[in-house]
Amino acid sequence: MKQKTTYTCSDCGATYPRWEGKCAQCGSWGTIEETIIQQGTKKPTAVVPSKKLIDISTEESTRIPSPVAGWDEVLGGGMMADGVTILTARPGAGKSTLLLQMAAQYATSGKNVLYASGEESAAQIRARADRILSPIPQNIWLFATTDLDAVLAQAEDIHADILIVDSIQTFRTQEHTQRAGTPVQTVACTEKIVQHCKSGPQKCAAILVGHMTKNDEMAGLRTLEHMVDTVLLLEGGDMDELRMLRSTKNRFGQTGEVAVFAMEHTGLREITDPSEHFITHRDKGVIGSAKAVIREGTRTFIIEVESLVSKSYSPYPIRISENMSRDRLNTLLSILEERAGLSLQDKNVIIKTTGGVRLTEPASDLAVMMSVASSILKTSIPEHVVYAAEVGLTGELKRVTYEKQRMKEAQRLGYTLVGIDMKSGRTVSEIIRVLK
Repeated sequence: MKQKTTYTCSDCGATYPRWEGKCAQCGSWGTIEETIIQQGTKKPTAVVPSKKLIDISTEESTRIPSPVAGWDEVLGGGMMADGVTILTARPGAGKSTLLLQMAAQYATSGKNVLYASGEESAAQIRARADRILSPIPQNIWLFATTDLDAVLAQAEDIHADILIVDSIQTFRTQEHTQRAGTPVQTVACTEKIVQHCKSGPQKCAAILVGHMTKNDEMAGLRTLEHMVDTVLLLEGGDMDELRMLRSTKNRFGQTGEVAVFAMEHTGLREITDPSEHFITHRDKGVIGSAKAVIREGTRTFIIEVESLVSKSYSPYPIRISENMSRDRLNTLLSILEERAGLSLQDKNVIIKTTGGVRLTEPASDLAVMMSVASSILKTSIPEHVVYAAEVGLTGELKRVTYEKQRMKEAQRLGYTLVGIDMKSGRTVSEIIRVLK
């Protein structure tokens, strides 16, 4: 077997014929490493003739449905029979638990599932299965190894419809001498899985688990996200009850779709009505609490925004929010000061949401500002009121998207929606004046 030597950047994966001190692609110094590739005898490649686009049948790429509606919605209607998906999350979020549950769901519907683990032993996975699966389906195969070539050979032997690889950073191929987890090995393993799913002897859907860095980004190269069809993010930590599954890339559906799960002793349970879970039912309003109608993907639900405003004894007041960017929070507070006449220069402001839902869309502006105004004025907002409006720098309320869907969700739960039905030119100052 012949050997070929190349030089690869450990940061971005760029390859060079000779060693370089600086990577020309990413600009990093000292990251070029020697890479030895084992080259075997090249097999003849079968030539697949091209087809006219109009002659290609959509039946060649079908979806695999599951009983979990939220999972299918995030994937755009179900997993593609030849699609490759990456699932990433913080340690302890429940990636392996979710995939073991989904493996059981697919196996129960008659699919052959191969679960390949490079992190846990077979006994450890069986112990988790005894806890969360009842009963354990017959057609789930378990393979504890870090050899991807052996995994793909096993997938062919059992005619696997679905391949789960946990996690991609722990596997390696025989062609490369680098340790598992390096950019070269990770990209090579992903490339082989993609080729197996789309060009193998039979169609196979794959789900890869990807590690997450301290910066809440998927570990490894951005190349992985371009190679796969779908990227899923499971939000939530090991101490949080709620988990939100979000698609950040989807070639076969809408990006940004979400599904909400609750972590229980028996695994993850889908929450089919997030609004009921994210709001606190009270007989009367509480100071500092306001409700917002938000949109995540194609789902509309109501969340509760809470604020705490206190006097600051330092020259630099604290601004804290784990659910929205600090710049956006400071912008909304500046609008409150200049357009609504509320003094915040000597006040600490802390914002949070029930369940830790992130406030990413502008439609939640008004709810955040009303929550802060409620805290400053020491006046509670009526329990039946919810808000949905973007607030401009002039203090005026702006129109939001999907007005009918937001109105329908508010009416379903018996709330009065404020913001959407406002006449042109209405300002946040006028809304706050009702509290005074």
